[in-house]
Amino acid sequence: MKKWRNIWAALAVVWMAVIFAFSAKTAGESSKDSLLVGKMIGEIFVSDFESWTKERQDTFAEAIEYPVRKAAHATEYAILGFLLFQTIRSGTKTTLGKIRGFAWGIGTCYAAGDEFHQLFVPGRGAMITDVLIDSGGVLAGVAVAALTWRLWNRKKKEKTWK
Repeated sequence: MKKWRNIWAALAVVWMAVIFAFSAKTAGESSKDSLLVGKMIGEIFVSDFESWTKERQDTFAEAIEYPVRKAAHATEYAILGFLLFQTIRSGTKTTLGKIRGFAWGIGTCYAAGDEFHQLFVPGRGAMITDVLIDSGGVLAGVAVAALTWRLWNRKKKEKTWK
């Protein structure tokens, strides 16, 4: 059990470092990344995207930049929520509700700290809406982890009764 807690904790810390690295990018670098993802989305989901002019492709990428950024926030924090839940669950015998609460609280505090960190990055700023999006992402990751854990345990119990 302790081995798994250490593995989950290491993964959570590494993921926190990844989030920190994304947040340390200047506004220009971050925007460039979002536009690149926007173009990739166009290539995947728009059938004739490659035949568009460069200007039209850029306009498309710019139009979806904001939702791409916010989806990235939610996704990176959902992963963190999942990892935090697993770390706490594997290191304690407390109730599932407390595990969910602790994981969500830690993830939300990290999100707030990360937004504060962005105050010191050129062109970036701290936004309460990003903390709320991040917190929602953590909650989604925690919910997926808790559901997965319950289903896994139910399946294990079924096998022992057969």
